[in-house]
Order: sequence, then structure tokens, then C-alpha cells
Amino acid sequence: MTGSTCTTRGVRIAVEPHYLAAHSDPARHHWMHAYTVTITNEGASPVRLVSRHWIITNAHGTEEHVRGAGVVGEQPLLRPGQSFRYTSGCPMDTPVGTMHGSYQMVGEDGQAFDAEVAPFTLSEPFAVN
Repeated sequence: MTGSTCTTRGVRIAVEPHYLAAHSDPARHHWMHAYTVTITNEGASPVRLVSRHWIITNAHGTEEHVRGAGVVGEQPLLRPGQSFRYTSGCPMDTPVGTMHGSYQMVGEDGQAFDAEVAPFTLSEPFAVN
């Protein structure tokens, strides 16, 4: 599986996906994935993650948009040099799919911006050559 890394205005977002075979049932078109995200403030001033927007695309090109406040129930404040790491999950109805999106951040100056999450692959092992 392929992860991703992207930096927007000093906020680096790295994603590592993992297939969860024990929670998947391919015979019923259910593939479960986890992904670990590390958000690092490489900028010079604090930023707060306030919300998220995920775009999940299955192998048929069907998109699902997921929006919400914070991540895993938190809206972390990242001072320069600090990182926040969390793991979450995503069910798929095809053996392969992708995710990408953005985190809505607010700097200490009150300026809001979207920190990009570059596309990464969610795949059952051996489904992608």
C-alpha cells in the first residue's frame, strides 16, 4: 500500500495506510483499512486543526465526502516543531480505493487555511501490482 506526504504552509501531513484483514470480509464486499496520520508543524507559529474533509473513492470511482470537527474527537494545537499522530479507520466496498482531502487549520493570527492531505491508496494485499 502506498502512503503520502504533503506540506502546506509549514504543516506536513504524512499518512501510512494499513489493511485490516481480521476486520474484512471480501466475500461480502467489505474491506477494512486503518490509516495513521502524523501532522507536524514545521512553521514558525502555532496552528490549530479545527476540522477535516476526506474524499474517499472506491475502485468504481464512487466518491464519499466526510466532513467533521477535528480528528478523533480532538482539535489539536501544534506549536512549532510539534506533531500530532492518530489512527483511524475506513471501510471500503471494493478491494482498492483512495483517500485524500484536507484539514482546516487556523494560525495564531486567526487566518484559516486548508492543509492538503495528498492521495494515498487503500488496498487489499496483492490487489494492486
